[in-house]
Amino acid sequence: MEFSVCKGDYIRYFKRSLLLVLVCVLVLVCTDQDYYSLLGVSKEASSREIRQAFKKLALKLHPDKNQNDPNAHENFLKINRAYEVLKDEDLRKKYDKYGEKGLEDQQQGGRYESWNYYRYDFGIYDDDPEIITLDRGEFDAAVNSGELWFVNFYSPRCSHCHDLAPTWREFAKEMDGVIRIGAVNCGDNRMLCRIKGINSYPSLYVFKTGTQPVKYYGDRSKESLKNFAMQYVTSTVTELWAGNFVNAIETSFASGVGWLITFCAERGDCLSYQTRLKLAGMLEGLVNVGWMDCGTQGELCDNLDISSSTTAYFPPGATINNKEKGGVLFLNSLDAREIYQEVMQHLPDFEIISAASLEDRLAHHRWLLFFQFGESDKSGVQEFKKLKFLLKDEHIQVGRFDCLSSPTICNKLYVYQPCLAVFKGKGTGDYEIHHGKKILYDIVAFAKESVNSHVITLGPQNFPDKEKEPWLVDFFAPWCPPCRALLPELRKASKHLYGQLKFGTLDCTVHEGLCNVHNIRAYPTTVVFNQSDVHEYEGHHSAEQILEFIEDLRNPSVVSLTPETFVELVQRRKREEIWMVDFYAPWCGPCQALMPEWKKMARMLTGLISVGSVDCQKYYSFCHQESVRGYPEIRLFPQKSSTAHQYYSYNGWHRDSYSLRGWALGYLPQVSVDLTPQSFTEKVLNGKDHWVIDFYAPWCGPCQNFAPEFEILARTVKGKVKAGKVDCQMYALTCQTADIRAYPTVKFYPYQGTKKNVLGEYIDSRDAKGIADLLNEKLEAIQNKGKRKKSRNK
Repeated sequence: MEFSVCKGDYIRYFKRSLLLVLVCVLVLVCTDQDYYSLLGVSKEASSREIRQAFKKLALKLHPDKNQNDPNAHENFLKINRAYEVLKDEDLRKKYDKYGEKGLEDQQQGGRYESWNYYRYDFGIYDDDPEIITLDRGEFDAAVNSGELWFVNFYSPRCSHCHDLAPTWREFAKEMDGVIRIGAVNCGDNRMLCRIKGINSYPSLYVFKTGTQPVKYYGDRSKESLKNFAMQYVTSTVTELWAGNFVNAIETSFASGVGWLITFCAERGDCLSYQTRLKLAGMLEGLVNVGWMDCGTQGELCDNLDISSSTTAYFPPGATINNKEKGGVLFLNSLDAREIYQEVMQHLPDFEIISAASLEDRLAHHRWLLFFQFGESDKSGVQEFKKLKFLLKDEHIQVGRFDCLSSPTICNKLYVYQPCLAVFKGKGTGDYEIHHGKKILYDIVAFAKESVNSHVITLGPQNFPDKEKEPWLVDFFAPWCPPCRALLPELRKASKHLYGQLKFGTLDCTVHEGLCNVHNIRAYPTTVVFNQSDVHEYEGHHSAEQILEFIEDLRNPSVVSLTPETFVELVQRRKREEIWMVDFYAPWCGPCQALMPEWKKMARMLTGLISVGSVDCQKYYSFCHQESVRGYPEIRLFPQKSSTAHQYYSYNGWHRDSYSLRGWALGYLPQVSVDLTPQSFTEKVLNGKDHWVIDFYAPWCGPCQNFAPEFEILARTVKGKVKAGKVDCQMYALTCQTADIRAYPTVKFYPYQGTKKNVLGEYIDSRDAKGIADLLNEKLEAIQNKGKRKKSRNK
């Protein structure tokens, strides 16, 4: 049926349609609470809290336990889907921003395990406070904090991992305070485990900053684990006698480090060697640990009025007097943890910085400051006293500032509640507030990263407003876990772009008005301001992807097409040109999710296929004219020929950069040569050209995936090395003669003046760039060899 609409009616119709779309989007965003409410957790829930909540529901709602409920399967799929999305940082960010619409390409949660799996195998260490379950986002910060870590990489399906679990728990309790005990679930963190080279479970590694990880190969008893771990506790226990005891106590005043000394006498129980060594590890950098044998140093022990075994803490500057033990703390416990806690309580707290001296002191030194509100409001964690020692190498001083002494200063810094911040030695203008966990290793990692990066905390006074220099601003909320995971990646990226792009963060829970001005509706929202141009970052939470995004802004890989340029560049393209075009709408969730992948794909296709995009909200009539019925619509316009289609539409399930790239490369004309047994012998073995050969089988999935990659290789090395393909299903004898045992197999046949060996040179790579680099190295070696031979002949 044909109908016409006058211009005014059309505009009103379009506005109503647009309003309807916006309402739908708002509804989607407003229902973002669904997954959180399904699991019964808040939006700020940690990974561990999400796992614990899901496990509790899984045990209750599992179909195995509700066999009479016809809806049990569907109900369980809902919570399983919620868990699979919220446990993944990138998917959680998409969900928080776009709702389920932003997850249309993701199919997590469709499969689940038996009830027994969730009861006995799921979240093995989630209920053990001494064991820290590390996720991908916090692993590097933990093991690079300066503390000693012993980490158990495990899989929930591994029976040996479950056999080890009780021993690992006992070991963790005994080593608490001496060494950090961690666990990584490789089922939930496959990429992390793959990067760390974990290929068997359980795998136990010791991590110490500045050294290579050390794998444990011994038996899995608690004693063996303890003995192995203690090898890496570098603290020592000093034996004291009359000659060095007095000197040690007197010099402690100058060093600021006291002594914890065990006196071993005939009467009473003396701390064991293992306990003393354990205390040395727990108090490393804070207190020296020593011991004295009163059997051989009887006179000194008598002067100190020590008649039975005891342990005493001598603070810096303590007086030694047999009648007046000024400042010396005598401890009656034999338990390392109790002694540690009592000594920590007697260590001095951090220095309080006055309002008058704050600006001057922050201008000349790096500082980690705890902001408190009144004397009673302190950090409350004795373990934080280790910060001065752990941050010493970074020349970071640690102190406190009372906001009640000068509310103006704290208001200027946007500090309205107890927190801590790093000042980078340039006064109060260059600082960053900590929003991570109030845990020692997280604070240490933050301080080290922050002082060496170029990210600052923003507010209304220093927010970039039409500045000439470009800024990357991260709008976030401290309660949002994906926001916290992004912050370390921003710090890494800022170091690479120093002098080119400024980095800042804006807390939307404090500066709500400023966030509303910039229409921030979800966290984190990362935006690049380049004078009047504004670009929102939609990629994954990694420094590498942020750097790629910035590079793409400088050198765009995707051409923004108008109706006019579409006709000129795409429809009137040169005969050998190929184009891929994404027809999208800015409000469309899947379009937004596709955009970073589309740009990444475009960079991978540079020089092979041109890539563009058309904004169908802006050019609605044009998209309608081109029969675009849904978004995103991906089309490939092949090389022109009399039989070629006008375009091909992408109907694949996955819209990631690699899937799209693989699909597009399939439309490139073949550059490699299909070889028969005869041509293989004549051209490859007897010919005078260098050849690289792909031995494949048509039915082989990996061969099909590798085929486009091999075509890129053929184009890359064209003119230097010829590329050929041998079908091993059709020409089995040829492949057998070449000793082909798996598909695909890539071999190099270089020409060096004589007939080539049929076995060739095996190449262990499936990456076009990697193979091309390797071939160039081999060609250079052949060329140099030829030059040396000519030189000898002369």
